[in-house]
Amino acid sequence: METKVNNVTCRVVDNEWDVYFDMAMTMLEEIIYHNEKNEKTVMIVPVGPTNQYPILAEMVNRLGVSLKNVHFFNMDEYMTSDTDTIDYGDPLSFHYRMKHEFYDRINPELVMPENQRHFPAPGKEAEFDKLIEELGGIDLCLGGLGINGHVAFNEAAEADSDITADEFANLGTRVLPISRETKTINAYGYQRGDLFGMPEWCITVGMKQIINARKIYIALNRPWQNGPFKHALKGEEKPQIPASLLRRNNNLTYCLTKEIAEGVI
Repeated sequence: METKVNNVTCRVVDNEWDVYFDMAMTMLEEIIYHNEKNEKTVMIVPVGPTNQYPILAEMVNRLGVSLKNVHFFNMDEYMTSDTDTIDYGDPLSFHYRMKHEFYDRINPELVMPENQRHFPAPGKEAEFDKLIEELGGIDLCLGGLGINGHVAFNEAAEADSDITADEFANLGTRVLPISRETKTINAYGYQRGDLFGMPEWCITVGMKQIINARKIYIALNRPWQNGPFKHALKGEEKPQIPASLLRRNNNLTYCLTKEIAEGVI
């Protein structure tokens, strides 16, 4: 089922795997569209969710779809301090997961070169944002939704923050501490509850780069996302719910399961 709510496309599918398949198909269709026009495809991509990547890799290999003209900008990465990224060999690292869950699965003659696999890096935030501009902007930004409504690691503003919605929407790539809520839910999801083993810092692509994408696709694959989704879709636009600001984009799609949609759509 597909419907519009607040001018946002909501695509409701049966189960979790269908979300990953739809996400992989959305990525594949975007790449094929630009390949046929001999154009670059420029995407912001997440780690979380990631189950779409093996599906996409298999389709790319079976169909012989070249990624040689594709640029992936990963939206974020964990950091061990406000200056140092997590070791790229750490299983928590988004570099590690992209390599093992996607890049290593693609036939070598089809995969994009390493210099087209972009990650934000501390001290090079402005370069990251500038490269996006130089490539003509983002064709498609894909992502998930945090329990506090964050997108990428654009953590929700505190209730007493004086930052305005416009100011938050204009934030670029930057380093920031990870919120308690995000550390808790990620420890539950990825660390078997090891809250104290979670990184304290992160680097994230900015809300500006996400909102300015030509298309945004947000995948909802966890039952608890019913709560933040409700506020992102129907609540007031405010920095305390970063995803609510995505409605400023005129081509925003959520793909979600029936369970997550219940009571919202």
